[in-house]
Amino acid sequence: MLPAPVPPLLCPVCRDSLAPGGDGGRSLVCAAGHSFDAAKQGYFNFLVGKGTVFEADAADMVAARFDFLTAGHYQPLADAVAALAAPALNRVPGGPAPLVLDTGTGTGHYLRTLLDRDPGVAAIGLDISKFALRRAARLNPEALNLVSDVWQPLPVADGAVDVVTVVFAPRNAAEFARVLRPGGRLVVVTPRPGHLADVAGQTGMLGIEPAKEERLATSLEGFFSPVCTQELDLELSLAPGDVANLALMGPAGHHLDRGQLAARVAGLPPLTAVSARFRISVFATGGDKVPTPAP
Repeated sequence: MLPAPVPPLLCPVCRDSLAPGGDGGRSLVCAAGHSFDAAKQGYFNFLVGKGTVFEADAADMVAARFDFLTAGHYQPLADAVAALAAPALNRVPGGPAPLVLDTGTGTGHYLRTLLDRDPGVAAIGLDISKFALRRAARLNPEALNLVSDVWQPLPVADGAVDVVTVVFAPRNAAEFARVLRPGGRLVVVTPRPGHLADVAGQTGMLGIEPAKEERLATSLEGFFSPVCTQELDLELSLAPGDVANLALMGPAGHHLDRGQLAARVAGLPPLTAVSARFRISVFATGGDKVPTPAP
């Protein structure tokens, strides 16, 4: 259940170091005695106390994402993220394997592409949805898959991570800066104006917020400096089932009426042209602010 060696983790209860228990890799324990057992699907649940106030993706949302990404529609995006992360994943002779933290890992498809490109890399996949982590743990058994909230102190030691990847997920700048090593990289994927506009109205998907790029830069200011930006456009031809999965797998899936969605996509032609427009932004650690250590 646990990769060898285990990445440097912190107990989500007391912030002490975690180590494997003496049970063949099925638990993590700290010196204070807090223990976390692996679920039978292979992930660890690090949500403690009241858990999280955020709504996790439901099982059908996760299934839709898994089917859509398995079909390869966004594979060029996964390839681009892996390529932009690669320069910060060089192994130091005699040192530990480079470590990637994939926050909002979902079904694990983007992390899978990165691990296939750089097989010697260690990885942590983090998400608040246990349904997503069940899929991710099967897809990425060599990674450590954790149910955890990115808005809480991350269960990772200071300066332990080489790359943080964030694909359509929330960004906790202070915590990302804390866990990244000096010179580490943050790779963020956001949608650009016009993303999925061809089917957004028909399916009830949410529109792209204006000034999204400016808000991204502002949220990271003081913790990170920009390195480069890459824009990626994909022209897709999607069957009605793919369009339904596309609508259900995103934030709109939390409120979409499933029956209405099925009726809407039933009227679509056999193939629908859809434009997906992404921005991949790379940032380096360093800024005016010093991240406050997590309590």
